[in-house]
Amino acid sequence: MKQTPGPKENFLKGIIKENPVFVMLLGMCPTLGVTSSAYNGLGMGVATLFVLLMSNVVVSLIKTQIPAKVRIPAFIVVIASFVTIVEMVLEAFIPFLYEQLGIFIPLIVVNCLILGRAEAFASKNNLPASVIDALGMGIGFTLALTVLGATREVLGNGSLFGFRFVPEDANTFILFILPPGAFIALSYLAIAFNRLTRKVA
Repeated sequence: MKQTPGPKENFLKGIIKENPVFVMLLGMCPTLGVTSSAYNGLGMGVATLFVLLMSNVVVSLIKTQIPAKVRIPAFIVVIASFVTIVEMVLEAFIPFLYEQLGIFIPLIVVNCLILGRAEAFASKNNLPASVIDALGMGIGFTLALTVLGATREVLGNGSLFGFRFVPEDANTFILFILPPGAFIALSYLAIAFNRLTRKVA
């Protein structure tokens, strides 16, 4: 008989076995668009984590009240509500990050990771399981974006979280803070991540 995964396994799968970025390649639009620095990657990751967590909570609580025919539109309305909250909070309290993330904040609404977890998991499971799933997937997404942003910032700008550790006139691989560098960095990080997790498993 197949054993049902426990809370720990459900939490870790989003970080390791089913990492949204390095394994499942979900949410590539913000992954490639905003990760020119570790700060941007962390900011987008935390914003997405909040929306994912709150959406899973609400969908899990109201799943029996939503008619099947309007299930997906209802989920999108729930997600959009929390994205609006994130956008207003960032604009009011962290304007620098708000300007950096720009159009990618409202695009969280159509992030396939969030809608996918609402449809595939939260709508079919209880509240505690949905919270654990959201935390695992959200933390996995946040870690991946932060690592990708840090890698690009270090190689392309010689700094980390805005703190420069090489001289201003030092040569850096500026390609990595440009759009093509996002693809290159992501591909190598995905290869390294999958090889490492395969050995650990």
